[in-house]
Amino acid sequence: MKRTSTTFKNFLVRKLFYVYCCSLALLFHQSTSAQQIPTQLKSSKILKNGFQIDPYVGFDFPTYDHDLPYIEHGSGPSFGLSVNYYWNWFGIGGEVDYIINRTRNTYPTDSIFDPSSAGYMTDFSLQKKNVSRLFYGIGPIFRYASPNDKLAVEFTGRGGMSIIKGGELTLEGTNSLLQPELLNYFSGYDLKNIWSAKADIKMKYFFNDYIGVNFGAYYMQHFNAHAIHDGLPYNAYYKPFEQGDNGRYQFAQKGAMVRENCCNHGIRSIGVYAGVALRLGKRIKPQQEEKVEECKTCDIFNLAITAKDQYTGELLPETDVLLTDITGAVVRTGKTNSFGVLVFNDIAPGNYKVSGKLFGTDLNTNTTAVDEYKPNQTLQKEILYTDRNFIIKGNAVVCNTQIPLSDVQVLLREVSRAAEKTTVSDAQGNFIFHLKENSAMQLYGKKQSYFSQIIDIDASNYDRDNTLFVKLEVCMEATDCDKAIRLQNIHYDLDKYFIREDAKTELNRLVQFMSDNPLVKVELSSHTDSRATHDYNQRLSQNRANAAKDYIVSKGIPAERIVAIGYGETKLLNRCADGVNCSEEDHQLNRRTEMKVICPDKQ
Repeated sequence: MKRTSTTFKNFLVRKLFYVYCCSLALLFHQSTSAQQIPTQLKSSKILKNGFQIDPYVGFDFPTYDHDLPYIEHGSGPSFGLSVNYYWNWFGIGGEVDYIINRTRNTYPTDSIFDPSSAGYMTDFSLQKKNVSRLFYGIGPIFRYASPNDKLAVEFTGRGGMSIIKGGELTLEGTNSLLQPELLNYFSGYDLKNIWSAKADIKMKYFFNDYIGVNFGAYYMQHFNAHAIHDGLPYNAYYKPFEQGDNGRYQFAQKGAMVRENCCNHGIRSIGVYAGVALRLGKRIKPQQEEKVEECKTCDIFNLAITAKDQYTGELLPETDVLLTDITGAVVRTGKTNSFGVLVFNDIAPGNYKVSGKLFGTDLNTNTTAVDEYKPNQTLQKEILYTDRNFIIKGNAVVCNTQIPLSDVQVLLREVSRAAEKTTVSDAQGNFIFHLKENSAMQLYGKKQSYFSQIIDIDASNYDRDNTLFVKLEVCMEATDCDKAIRLQNIHYDLDKYFIREDAKTELNRLVQFMSDNPLVKVELSSHTDSRATHDYNQRLSQNRANAAKDYIVSKGIPAERIVAIGYGETKLLNRCADGVNCSEEDHQLNRRTEMKVICPDKQ
């Protein structure tokens, strides 16, 4: 084979063998560490003893060490079957592999000049057979499986015998005198029961208790392989040489073939494969495990975890709790109840680490020691939330109702700089944000066809030593076309129509709505009470509507998307018409600014 190809394969072989040895050592370390876990904890594992059958197909990349010129044995398909029996992390098994390596002739056949016949050789005849290798062996298996027994990694060593056949090659050419001449010859292999070894690394994933897939890589070595000796040399060939730059070849010495007898040598290869994994036997069901482990006289140990805020002492429901052993393996998981407590019942005493997470923020960890557990008692441990940020627990609802709004894009914007965070409300309209101390923020929601409230949040109004959760509600009103929505707190000075500072907050809400819905056109209307004359009220309301429109346009909204209308006293909301005696509160109800989305057919 070519030297570069051989060097590359040798490199792959060394790397694969190195990974295999390191992984085997790591697995042995994990298996011995597992023996230190309390017996009661080990009894809860899902791994079971039993047989597994793994048929697979793959591709093999060989290296033949004979180094004979003009002969190559290249890559080809492989087929295999392994049958294994496992005792949890250890097993033993046997396998059979059938591999085909393609035989290739590399002897040059272009423009070969034969001096004896004073002409070029023609009509070349090539006969060859591929090499077939049949390996069968047995050996140990070491494996590590996930707690649910779905995913497993296996390291396997096999020792056994092989049958190797084929690989013979004959190349003849016809000279200018129409005489056939042997150009290249290799006798091939006919080997039975030669010593061989194989090592591989394999991964399995099971879809259920019985069926899965496997895939992996291997290294295989055959020892003392030799070609057939039938009275002829193992390899015979004329040695051509290149003459000048014309690309023609002629024999170095006509009539004297180079004959090489190849000593015993090795054949090795690496390969990859994939296939099906079948698990045999009936697995113990969970209820059967409980029945087997039932012991009415056994001591019972319990562990209770309480999640609290360090500064306020507030109990923390919905805190995710993780219990791990000294190797980092997960022992139990759960979520605290409405009282901030999670109890792990019937747990094996051990040296455990308790960690927690609340809305993405880690709590301080705690530990338990074996000697802290007392029979038939509950060991109490706390984990503390120490983050100085507040937690906003919000809810998006339809205005004037308790109807939650899901899939609302909620934005929390920092007032002092252009930084914002976003989240989406869940099916109950709930959402969560973390709020820094002493920050000033604005919060609002985005949902198609909804007009959101904008909430100003000043974190300096809260004391972190007394408060963790900031609870608020975002009101969102449906913007059905031609439905009037009142803009709150749009006040004007008496007989004036310029926009006051206290009115800008509500108009900014309309600016945000129109920015979020760039195809929407709105009618912006102003209304007065019935006092003063009709004409005066009409002019005043039109001027106020125009002033509100001008403010919105100054914020970047195109003027053609806003229709400003002053209705004066023509659309009173109550009985307070001319001549009717009404209170100031009744008149105030009529003095208002409204917006409504213009229906598409009226645009």
